Amino acid sequence: MRRRSFLLGAVFHQAAPPPPLLLITTAEAARLKPPARLKTLRDQAIQQEPLSVTFHRPGPLSKAGPHDFFSEGPYWWPNPANPTGPYIRKDGQVNPDRFENNDRDLNRMSETVCTLGLAAYFHKDRAAAAHAWQLLDTWFLAPATLMNPNLEFGQAIRGVTEGRGIGIIDTRPLIWCVQGALLLQAAFPDQPRMNALRAWFASFTTWLTTSKKGIDERDNGNNHSTWWAAQVAAYAVFCHDEKAERLAYAQYRNTIVPNQLRPDGAAPEEEARTRSLSYSAMNLDGFAILCRIAANRGTDLWTYKAKDGAGVLTSAAYLIPFLEGAAAWTKPQITPIDKIRPYFPGLAGLATHNKSWLALQRKIGPLNGPWGVILEMLLQ
Repeated sequence: MRRRSFLLGAVFHQAAPPPPLLLITTAEAARLKPPARLKTLRDQAIQQEPLSVTFHRPGPLSKAGPHDFFSEGPYWWPNPANPTGPYIRKDGQVNPDRFENNDRDLNRMSETVCTLGLAAYFHKDRAAAAHAWQLLDTWFLAPATLMNPNLEFGQAIRGVTEGRGIGIIDTRPLIWCVQGALLLQAAFPDQPRMNALRAWFASFTTWLTTSKKGIDERDNGNNHSTWWAAQVAAYAVFCHDEKAERLAYAQYRNTIVPNQLRPDGAAPEEEARTRSLSYSAMNLDGFAILCRIAANRGTDLWTYKAKDGAGVLTSAAYLIPFLEGAAAWTKPQITPIDKIRPYFPGLAGLATHNKSWLALQRKIGPLNGPWGVILEMLLQ
């Protein structure tokens, strides 16, 4: 019964009007021209077999049930002084032996659905739409293979905890999944299955905004809080949940910007990390996604400033010179700077018509996957 409870508890109104296309407006969609590489990505995506959290399980590592998403914190390692004891943290150093099957498969499923959604929408590709629904059915809807709509077992630490609120960042690829689903629905409506999918995300959004782990992530105070808000906004738009959408925007204004960003643009919580430039950029990517979703809904978060003057555009202006190479980053960064490929410069550039920021995004080059296709189209 547990696996189906979300369908009973979700608040969902079937008569609600269709939402916008999330990261692109309908007006933009009418003029955008997909790049040639979309066909290549589509041909690869349509070969992807359905995926499910039930296909790979952690075994004795966890008490997670067969339908529970499970992941391990990436920076936790065996303690050389106590090899069979609790793991210890090595910030920025990824443990390659951690269980990452569910994490990997969720990301792959989400990107594949988004790719196929793009092909369905822009190329009127019915085969792509049909295959995307096969993936969605398997991951979210089929009783034998669906994922429970929570992350109670995200980013566990061996010998320490079965799961943490910060595991919620593992589901940020679902933003691309709902983007793909919206494109599918716009191209080839399938209302019964879309209603069921929205019910799953409505239940997940409720868990994100009311559970202990969801509240922990909301109040984490760094990029985790940013991406919590971006996820809540995306899923709320998808589910027509205006209350949750307003909650995400209020959290941005009242807590996230004032607590994370400084008037000079710095983000101290990110700059304290061993990969400080990477985390600063990733945090601004989350801000940019949230601001774009809000803007497409008629809410301006881009120009919002806290009482001390801190704001996301100030932080973008602060960080971009380091990405361009115009200034030298002197804070900790144990991985190569030239591997950082953010997208906040492009989204901020589009919002402000800043030609130099748009030029930087074009210089960074096409990003991999379907999100890179969307951004490339927006930058045309």
